Amino acid sequence: MLKLTAGAGEKLKGFTKYKKTLVLLSMVAPGAIWLILLRYLPMFGIVIAFKEYKIYSKDPSLINNILHSEWVGFKNFKFLFATSDSWVMIRNTLGYNALWILLGILIAVSFAVMLNEITKKFLAKTYQTLMFFPYFLSWVVASYFVLAFLDPTRGLIVNFQKSHGMEVINWYNDPSYWPFILTLASLWKNIGYSTILYLAAITGIDTSQYEAAGIDGASKWQQVWYVTVPHLKTMIIILFIMNVGKIFNADFGLFYSVPMNSGPLFPATQVIDTYVYRTLMSTHSEGMSTAASLMQNIIGFICIMVTNTIVRKVDKESSLF
Repeated sequence: MLKLTAGAGEKLKGFTKYKKTLVLLSMVAPGAIWLILLRYLPMFGIVIAFKEYKIYSKDPSLINNILHSEWVGFKNFKFLFATSDSWVMIRNTLGYNALWILLGILIAVSFAVMLNEITKKFLAKTYQTLMFFPYFLSWVVASYFVLAFLDPTRGLIVNFQKSHGMEVINWYNDPSYWPFILTLASLWKNIGYSTILYLAAITGIDTSQYEAAGIDGASKWQQVWYVTVPHLKTMIIILFIMNVGKIFNADFGLFYSVPMNSGPLFPATQVIDTYVYRTLMSTHSEGMSTAASLMQNIIGFICIMVTNTIVRKVDKESSLF
């Protein structure tokens, strides 16, 4: 009788465990399905990068087009380096991203620390909302904000220059100003998101540590440097590694929409993504655009692995894996 009871108990325990696992799997299922359908299945399209993709009239399905398109090896990758603009677009892509990664960390951490020091809740929430709001705007909307200031005929800055007898700058024909304009636009739109992440990490710090530091005579600046920053180190490093992985990718909306696709600005605004798009529109070569995207992702993966390896050797606990 005891043996039967024990067996029934084991079965009941196993059923309960199975039911709990099933519930957890059902919660994961929507995200897993989304990941498989939109991230993994499209990976088979990578083969287009090595083919001269053509659409066949008899059976224009994607699979048939891929199967019957001619293999061209690495020919599709050559167009990125065969043009005289290769150095310009690679320099701009890497230069802007490197600058924005560093500025993004410094400014976002600084803003997070300042927001954390605001004692009035309503004021703090208002500042957070105002900083976070631009993140939800599209670059098309943001481009018209910039145009409102720089429009050659009715822009606010242009009218100010005219009314004060200053030399009127044709902003959309002079590329020398656009590294600063694009940097300001990128920080304005994205800095709020990073600030909220760092602020969430700061609010999780035990307040007793600040109290202990204050009792020991530490000033506000010293509390930030010796208490806040060490607690943010792991998040800073993780976000840094993830951003380094995207250093060969540019924000297409920013570089295409904000400069209004102005040709004279290409020396300052031409990046890999905009060049690939313009090439696709003119040549209609899906193979070239796929090759460029594949190369960007491979380089990004290598950058993540290298950066993570360096971080792991310096501080193993702060590495991704």
